[in-house]
Amino acid sequence: MRAELEARLRAGLVALELALTDQQVTRLLDYLEQIGKWNKVYNLTAVRDPAQMLTHHLLDSLAVIAPLRRFAQGRAIRLLDVGSGAGLPGAVIAICCPEIQVDCVDTVAKKAAFIQQAALTLKLGNLRGVHDRVENLTGPYDVIVSRAFASLVDFVTWSAGALAEQGVWMAMKGKSPDEEVAALPPGVTVFHVEQLQVPELHADRCLLWIRR
Repeated sequence: MRAELEARLRAGLVALELALTDQQVTRLLDYLEQIGKWNKVYNLTAVRDPAQMLTHHLLDSLAVIAPLRRFAQGRAIRLLDVGSGAGLPGAVIAICCPEIQVDCVDTVAKKAAFIQQAALTLKLGNLRGVHDRVENLTGPYDVIVSRAFASLVDFVTWSAGALAEQGVWMAMKGKSPDEEVAALPPGVTVFHVEQLQVPELHADRCLLWIRR
C-alpha cells in the first residue's frame, strides 16, 4: 500500500511542479500514517481511506506550496494555520518549507495534541500545535492560512489580531466565493485569486490572497 501511495504522491508532485527531497516525501507518507493511526482513536478527519486521504488531504494541501514559496521567497516567515484539524495544510507546509515557522491552532485539544506529537515523531522543529481560540493569539504572523475553516468574514475578523502589519491571509476555497468576498469588511481586500489544479481531485479549488 505504501509503495502505491508513494508512486501516486510522486506523480502528484510532478503534476504540481513541486521539487521535494526524498526525506520530505518520506515525512509526508509518515504523516499520513500518523493521521491513520490517531484516527482510530480520535476523530481527526472524516476521510479514513489512505488512498482518499492522499488526494483530499495531502495533494490538496500540497497545491498551495508553490504559491506560498513564491510569496515567501526563501524568507524565514511565521505562518498560522487556523482551524488546522489534523494539520492540513499546516503540517504539510512545515514539511515542505523548513524555513517557515508553522503554528497550527485548533480549539479541540486532541487535534492540537496530535500536531505536537506529529512534530515530535517527524522531527519537525518548525511545527507547533496550539490549543486555543484564534481570537486569543497575538502573533504577529506574516501569513495566516485556512482550509475550509469558516466564511472569509469570520476568518479575517477572528484572526485579525494575529496578523503582522504587512501580513497576508491565504484562504483555500472550492469555487471562488464571490458572495463572501463582497461581504468582507471595509479596509480588507482580496488582491489575488489563484485557481488551483489538484492532481486526481476533480473539484474546483482556489486560493484567495487577502490583505488590509
